[in-house]
Amino acid sequence: MKLASLRSDSRDGTLMVVSRDLTSMHNASSICPNLRHAIEHWTTIFPLLMELAADLEDGVLQTESYDPTRLSSPLPRSFQWADGSAYLSHMRLVRKARGAEMPPNSEIEPLLYQGGSDYFLGPTDDIVCSDTSWGLDFESEIAIITDDIPMGCSVSEAPEHIKLVMLCNDISLRLIMKPELAKGFGFFQSKPASAFSPVCVTLDEFGDRWDKAKINLPLKTTYNSETFGNVHAGKDLNFDFAELIAHAAKTRELRSGTIIGSGTVSNSNYEEVGSSCLAEKRMIETLETGQPVTRFMEPGDTIRIEMIDYEGKSIFGAIDQKVTSF
Repeated sequence: MKLASLRSDSRDGTLMVVSRDLTSMHNASSICPNLRHAIEHWTTIFPLLMELAADLEDGVLQTESYDPTRLSSPLPRSFQWADGSAYLSHMRLVRKARGAEMPPNSEIEPLLYQGGSDYFLGPTDDIVCSDTSWGLDFESEIAIITDDIPMGCSVSEAPEHIKLVMLCNDISLRLIMKPELAKGFGFFQSKPASAFSPVCVTLDEFGDRWDKAKINLPLKTTYNSETFGNVHAGKDLNFDFAELIAHAAKTRELRSGTIIGSGTVSNSNYEEVGSSCLAEKRMIETLETGQPVTRFMEPGDTIRIEMIDYEGKSIFGAIDQKVTSF
């Protein structure tokens, strides 16, 4: 099942069920007003939405054309957005770029930061570049939406709490990041609002490509109309979503609607598959030639993030954004 949020007067949008081929959608507000309400009442709402999705596929519902420009992120806002750094190949490269050592126990304990979740950018919203000296960068990621998770949730228990999956562009300001982190208090100014894919999907949409707590498919990043990376989300993943959930819930409960991100998808064979952010590419260039060649994003640049299954079909639709000055 694919779900989306139509932009509306409500900050939480209007819940839509989307066809598997991403051609049509149906207003699901007769069952549930928005995705936030649905995830908070998942046990009751889920079977009703599944029936509606089946009716949509059978062609018995009144529909409207699927149009990602009319959609917000699936959750236009959330009570919690926590982003990880689950691919150590990425972490090693970007930390080297800013002269930082790998944190202690980095290979046995994941990193998470608490992101801003009061609002998210829609999948086709412009990215405002207020100052090109800030080092604007994209980060192509996978993200999950969970139901209520008890404190102390174990790795083995965690997968049952993953209800929906989507893509993320975790936008970063790289040249603000280093001095900000040097203060020892974490990200804030260097992490503006993130964007998410037009639709989020239930796990059955992946077939055998969902492996307990990860997706075994490549994530394609297209930068300025050229393939920048086609990086496999299931390879070189040091911490899957079960491990990220258990880490996040170690000392607190996580409420329904919590979003957890994988961090930038990265493979160790980056020479073959490319990268999922500019910072990683710039560090690779530095290692190879002594200095970075690729610049950070500027007004006029475009970024597209999409996952295609092995039948050539888009799973989540595409994050498709343009950088503007204002």
